[in-house]
Amino acid sequence: MVKTYEPIEATTKKITISRQASDWYLSCSYEFRSHTTPKKTDVVGVDLGVKTLATLSDGKVFESVRSYHKFEAKLSREQYLNRHKEVGSANWKKAQRKIARLHRKVANIRHDALHKLTTYLAKNHGSVVIEDLNVKGMLANHKLAKSIADQGFYEFRRQLKYKCQWYGSKLVVVDRFFPSSKTCCRCGHVQDMPLNLRTYNCPDCGLSILLRFKRQYKFKKCGRLDRECLCMNAC
Repeated sequence: MVKTYEPIEATTKKITISRQASDWYLSCSYEFRSHTTPKKTDVVGVDLGVKTLATLSDGKVFESVRSYHKFEAKLSREQYLNRHKEVGSANWKKAQRKIARLHRKVANIRHDALHKLTTYLAKNHGSVVIEDLNVKGMLANHKLAKSIADQGFYEFRRQLKYKCQWYGSKLVVVDRFFPSSKTCCRCGHVQDMPLNLRTYNCPDCGLSILLRFKRQYKFKKCGRLDRECLCMNAC
């Protein structure tokens, strides 16, 4: 029998005891009944990035927490100081626990930011439109791999998928080859966009807009067309 400080207001199906960085944790699995929440916005487009975690089509920006970047120097120093300790000694074990606690802190900060973002999206929007990112291919870029991994793009999509089912939202995934960065969100003109350009200037209609916001307008339009059972390529 397991005693808890706070009462568990559910019938537990399974209890898992785990250990992380010398601390013990109790995980309770129980049956969750999904419920639809009132939606403030019909459709929203979400663009994930490195400088900002997410940019929404309504102009709301979620800043990146960059948890690993903040603790990278401290982790490096702790691992450097541990290099000459005898493996298995008391000092080596103490240093390993200290390093493990730092890694746990980095992961907890990242998961907290992702949970807050995905919960906000699923609870307050009828349809959430995201891009089918090739995360594995993006990690092959050795210059950006560390920053991309620090964002947790795969974990974001995993959380958003089941939370949309919980709160009665619809998740729309735009094809990764859809030219959202090259297409004007007003007139549909398509032009090449090098990575160093962050502002889209359309020569046909004269639209000038930041690239991160333009992508969201296209995603939002794709979400509306998908809801109307039209072809995704029509947007």
